[in-house]
Amino acid sequence: MPRYMAIAIVMTLIGIAVIGKALYIMTAKKQYWTEVADRLKRDSVSVKPNRGNILSCDGQLMATSIPEYKIFMDFQASAFENDSLWLDKIDSVSEGLSKIFPHRTAAEFKQHLEEGRHKVNKNGSTGARHWAIWPRRINYNTYMEVRQLPFLNMPKYKSGFHEEEYNSRNRPFGSLAQRTVGGLYGAKDSAYFGLELSYDSILRGTPGITGRRKVLNKYMNIPVTLPIDGCDIVTTIDVNMQDLAERALLDELKLVNGEMGVAILMEVETGDVKAIVNMMKNENGNYIEAVNSAISYRCEPGSVFKVASFLVALDDEVIPNDTSFIIHTGSGVMEMHGRPMKDHNWRRGGYGDINVARALEVSSNIGVSYVIDKFYGSNPTRYVKGLYRVGIHEDLKLPLVGYHPPYIRMPDTKTTDRSKYWSKTTLPWMSIGYETQIAPINTVSFYNAIANNGKMMQPRFVKQLVKNGEVIREFEPVVLKKQIAKPKAIKTMQTILEHVVSQGLGRKAGSPLFKVAGKTGTAQVADQYGGYHSGITRYWLSFAGYFPADNPLYTCIVCIKKSGLPASGGGMSGVVFHHIAEGVMARHLKMSVDDAHDENSVATPEVKNGNAKAANLVLDKLDIDKRAPKEEQYRPNITPNVTSMGAKDAVYLLESRGLKVRLHGRGKVKSQSYAAGKEIVKGSECVLILE
Repeated sequence: MPRYMAIAIVMTLIGIAVIGKALYIMTAKKQYWTEVADRLKRDSVSVKPNRGNILSCDGQLMATSIPEYKIFMDFQASAFENDSLWLDKIDSVSEGLSKIFPHRTAAEFKQHLEEGRHKVNKNGSTGARHWAIWPRRINYNTYMEVRQLPFLNMPKYKSGFHEEEYNSRNRPFGSLAQRTVGGLYGAKDSAYFGLELSYDSILRGTPGITGRRKVLNKYMNIPVTLPIDGCDIVTTIDVNMQDLAERALLDELKLVNGEMGVAILMEVETGDVKAIVNMMKNENGNYIEAVNSAISYRCEPGSVFKVASFLVALDDEVIPNDTSFIIHTGSGVMEMHGRPMKDHNWRRGGYGDINVARALEVSSNIGVSYVIDKFYGSNPTRYVKGLYRVGIHEDLKLPLVGYHPPYIRMPDTKTTDRSKYWSKTTLPWMSIGYETQIAPINTVSFYNAIANNGKMMQPRFVKQLVKNGEVIREFEPVVLKKQIAKPKAIKTMQTILEHVVSQGLGRKAGSPLFKVAGKTGTAQVADQYGGYHSGITRYWLSFAGYFPADNPLYTCIVCIKKSGLPASGGGMSGVVFHHIAEGVMARHLKMSVDDAHDENSVATPEVKNGNAKAANLVLDKLDIDKRAPKEEQYRPNITPNVTSMGAKDAVYLLESRGLKVRLHGRGKVKSQSYAAGKEIVKGSECVLILE
């Protein structure tokens, strides 16, 4: 028992000592340990990952991230505990900053920095902790220049100089495909349009976490979770085709003083969008990519829509596939339910009697509207359902923000909404491209389906996701409709579209090097207030087609919006289509060396008259067989023809036959005073005029 009692007493004394020590620390040593706690801080800091790149179809950079910095001063750093060093260096720092940023003088920089050093904070301390040296972001090279200035080149926790790093988006090809590639809000590092926005979560990656522990005046970074960099996305855009399409469209816009232009180039088999151009004139008269009109600008498409109308009729077999059905267009004006329907040549007497194929070739409004009204007037719902069936109304479900699906309304005579009301004139005018709202991307997808023998592909903008050089996801081509119409109807329409270019209004879109198929379109469009009678007529000019027609590789649509006449879809948009098509097809030419000359070319060079001995030496060295020279050159008593020769050869020939030669001018012989073929009298003079 005494031993147990002794142990209990010892334990009690130890407990009393622990409690006493705790009370001592909590009271007498409180101030000391509070100061220690202030010197030891832990923070969790988010670490931004590297944003993924956007690449063209052949791996060229279209958007990439580069670091940018904002630079600051902490005037409560250890170097400012004794101001003597700062006061000694501030002049050289200010002068250095002025050289790097010449928009401010050294005196202005000095005043600005002194203002931050003497700033009084809310807690009563003097000196700003996060004082901006320069208000805007700077690139890495500029940052390193600032970092090397006197005083600022000391360790950051001593000098107080520190920075914030941002990811800045850089486009090596400038504005090329800008609206499709997309952009970021610089200050927020957040995407706001294009592929940057649509694939933001994939490009952005996953932030990491780093624990920062401050011991005395130094921070230690302890990684907790490493950041995961974003994936690269490989687009379908071909930089060369994009540049070609953009230049062709810009040239025409400037020539016709267009307000807006769109061009889309699509690969037939896959639906890959190889080029997409969106140009709009700004207030300064310059053309810029401000809005992705190719996917968002819905308007009445005009005559390019007539192809969809006739394809419905061919698919329903209300007109024969041999297109022999005759339409009586008369003198170019026909009354349709109380309103005059006019062809573009009505002032010249119209087209008279034409068949279905010719109606599309010459883009006859009467020809198309008469057929559709005749066979669908009693059941317009059947016609609209046919439009839905052939894919012109298809929602393409594009991955780009801003896409608007087509609007083609069903017949409704009971609605009070005038924009939806179906009247007797709605059907004939809808059949020629009015009273509908369709974006260019939908029109080109429809024409691509015709080129693809009826298979409608979803426009594809992204092919792959790539991480560290490895493909982690492949976006396969998507078939929206396996067959938009019967094969027989598709084949007939392909033939008609080829004839539109070869013998119709689309001639300027064609090429002598390969076959082109397509359709022109010219439509009057509403002004910005929704009206047609503001005093200025605006036109939507378009050409949609594919090439080469006998083995389609690419489908293209070109649209131009302009005010006033002249206005021609074939003569303006068709010309752009022509330049794009020939430029693209030129890249597919693969010629052998044997193609460098034709069967009529001369394999053996023809040597000009002159010093035969020198010419023979050269030909012998080249192992070239020599043809017999002209006889008169070797007849010593006959004057040779020396025109087009050099002075040296001409003088040699003439003097070797006994003539005296006098020269006037420089260059080659233009004329000779002693006529060629004349018998020579030795000692006679021959004057040569050289140019």
